[in-house]
Amino acid sequence: MEASGSEASTGSRRREAGGPSGPGLDGPKAKKRPANAKAKKPKRARVSRPAYTVHQGEDMLLVVHNAASQYEGSAWTPKKKKKGKVKANQVKKKTTGVKRKVENKAVKEEEVDTKPPARRREADPRWGEHLPEELLVSIFQMVVLQDGAVPFLCRVGSVCRLWNAAASSPALWRSVTVGFCWIGPGKTQLPKTEQKIRDTVTWLAENRFSQLRDFSLCHWSKNVDFAIEVVSRCCPQLGSIKLSYCSGLTAKSFLALGQHSRCLHSINVQYSEFQVNCLLDYLMHHGHQIRQILFTHGPKNDRLLAAIAKGLCPDLEMLEVNTKLDSKQCELPVYIQALQKACPKLKSFRMLNVTPLHKTMRHGADSASGFPLLEELCLATTSFSYMTDKDLKDALFGSPKLRVLDLRGCWRVTPAGLAALPCLELECLFLGQYFNIYSGLWTLKTGLHLVTQKWCQTLQQLDLANQLFTEEDMELALSHLSQAAKADTLRSLNLSGTRVTPRALRAVVGRMTALDYLNLSSCRNLPRGAKKIYRGQEEIRQLLDVLD
Repeated sequence: MEASGSEASTGSRRREAGGPSGPGLDGPKAKKRPANAKAKKPKRARVSRPAYTVHQGEDMLLVVHNAASQYEGSAWTPKKKKKGKVKANQVKKKTTGVKRKVENKAVKEEEVDTKPPARRREADPRWGEHLPEELLVSIFQMVVLQDGAVPFLCRVGSVCRLWNAAASSPALWRSVTVGFCWIGPGKTQLPKTEQKIRDTVTWLAENRFSQLRDFSLCHWSKNVDFAIEVVSRCCPQLGSIKLSYCSGLTAKSFLALGQHSRCLHSINVQYSEFQVNCLLDYLMHHGHQIRQILFTHGPKNDRLLAAIAKGLCPDLEMLEVNTKLDSKQCELPVYIQALQKACPKLKSFRMLNVTPLHKTMRHGADSASGFPLLEELCLATTSFSYMTDKDLKDALFGSPKLRVLDLRGCWRVTPAGLAALPCLELECLFLGQYFNIYSGLWTLKTGLHLVTQKWCQTLQQLDLANQLFTEEDMELALSHLSQAAKADTLRSLNLSGTRVTPRALRAVVGRMTALDYLNLSSCRNLPRGAKKIYRGQEEIRQLLDVLD
């Protein structure tokens, strides 16, 4: 009995000291570590990852959140499951006020999600699938008128079947402009890419261009002939074609247009490279159906104007010749009498930044009627101009229906020569001098009142920028405008850089009720606060307070 008691006391001491207990009492004996066993390395403390990573770019520092810490601290972070059983005497951690607020927000958001589904139907993302097709076509039409059919219709057509059907409406594809797919500098287009472009043009022409009327290509250096051939073959209603900054136009295109495009009436090849002989051959056979021709002045293209003056386009209504701004030589011979006889139906004649040289035909081909239907004449230029009063009278002696006259840069034309024109209902007159170094050689100082007195009843736009008329002549000229019978005629007035006085300006501003554009920048005789551009009738009315 004493031995057993001593053993029990010894075992209790061992348990209290934390030593190994004997077999059958508190568990198995601890395993002995072998002699050659390596000592375990102490565990390294875990380094907490930062919540973000900083990447240095070209001109900024980009902060990117780590995926593990992106939602750290959020109310939606799932709680980690703890391994093992939780002890009964474990002390609960006290939650701070911030965590309580987060939990309250989470509860409120859960309550929002538990609302009945009837309310969530209001924000259904599939609303576009339930619109009538006619309504979608009307919406697409507004965007097409502003931004064009391509690539907008191609993108919305891949949304769903309903949008594809609406975007396929032929009425939306009547006017199409196709730009070129840009490639890297110094690289050529791969054959696979060229084939994709051809397939795309063919598919569009066969499936979308059934009612195409206006077609434009921009910045195409290859496949121009292919595109023109496909479009002309698949589009019987094609009426206008425009090539802007294109090259590679050969006889194949004009031959295809002559065979298939019987409704073609407008050709625009400005800033594009084409074979002039091929276009002349086309006009020789089909020039009677052309109403509009637009091209850029060049050494080879000048023959085109001479051929038109010989009668290749008898029903021509619009003729526009422009030039590049960086071109040095822009003189173009114009046989005005022959042109009047060859194109009696001409309504718009524009020569933009071109210096016309008036020539007479050797055979003396004169026109007794001039341009009887001419409504617009534009001779604006930023370079030297040979236009005189006599040249202007020879061009407009038979044009009583003229509405727009643009003589910006024509510093040789005088107010007396303008007043002698037979045009009685002129609406737009532009006489401003812009970037013309020769304007100071022939300064207009008097006579402006002759112009305003003649057309004060019909003028809607008047541009006198940088004209050096005297203060007295400006007051007299503007007084004629203010005495017009109709106060709602004049809408735009440009007096930038002139010697207009506050008294002359006050009469026009107070009288003309429809004036919504007024340019008074760089006017030396006006107060400093009045030298600016005014847009809108209310803003112009406030000018009276500044002038007083």
